[in-house]
Amino acid sequence: MNENIHSTSIIDSNAVIDNSVIIGPYCIIGPNVKIKKNTVLKSNVIINGHTEIGTDCTIYPFSVLGNPPQDLKFKGEVSKLIIGNNNVIREHVTMNPGTEGGGYLTKIGNNCLIMVGAHVAHDCLLGNNIILANNASLAGHVQVDDFAILGGLSGVHQFVRIGSHAMVGGLSALESDVIPYGSVIGNRAYLSGLNIIGLKRRGFNREVIHDLRKAYRLLFAPEGTIQERIKDVSDEFQNNEPVMDIVKFIEGSASRAICQPKNGNKNT
Repeated sequence: MNENIHSTSIIDSNAVIDNSVIIGPYCIIGPNVKIKKNTVLKSNVIINGHTEIGTDCTIYPFSVLGNPPQDLKFKGEVSKLIIGNNNVIREHVTMNPGTEGGGYLTKIGNNCLIMVGAHVAHDCLLGNNIILANNASLAGHVQVDDFAILGGLSGVHQFVRIGSHAMVGGLSALESDVIPYGSVIGNRAYLSGLNIIGLKRRGFNREVIHDLRKAYRLLFAPEGTIQERIKDVSDEFQNNEPVMDIVKFIEGSASRAICQPKNGNKNT
């Protein structure tokens, strides 16, 4: 018997688990689970379904990963939950696999911190270096791009997109897409400006931040149509990659509206 697996844990014989994986007491691992090297399950972790977990992850007690989606349309089809490398999944986290409407896939990238009680629903696609603070909840089909942060007790409506380096404040109820580098807050969250603190912490220089601020003011100005404002920003900042990230995000296909400043608030 593998000495890295506690004697009280129940591991299906068909599960594929690297010999370096450490599984603490009272864990349950289903037959279609794959866990790669150096991942640690602290204790009382349940992993079911067609779930794949990458290398160097740490999963804390009472997390439940891979149980069927909470979607009444789901009829037991084969669907996947894929979790990347070097992720920390804290206590009581739940993650569900995908459904037909999302290609039968829920995916988490690398280097993410998923804090206590957070929920990742079916068909969500999370990038790398993302933080979901305590009890943040994602409904189905939510897309979260690299380096985004969701504050504690925030809730995200189905099909919402959250751009890279965006910040969702704690207790926010988010029903619209958040531009890259944006910061939103509130019940039915509004765009409060750019995530300036996050940009500085991640090493964006003063010139880039200045251009982002200028582009933000132009994009959300009261004059002209959104198409006209996008064209003006594209013409002026065509060689500025962060600004063009915002432009491409707004132009991208989406089922939700773009989150807007509140009552003409243009703070950046």
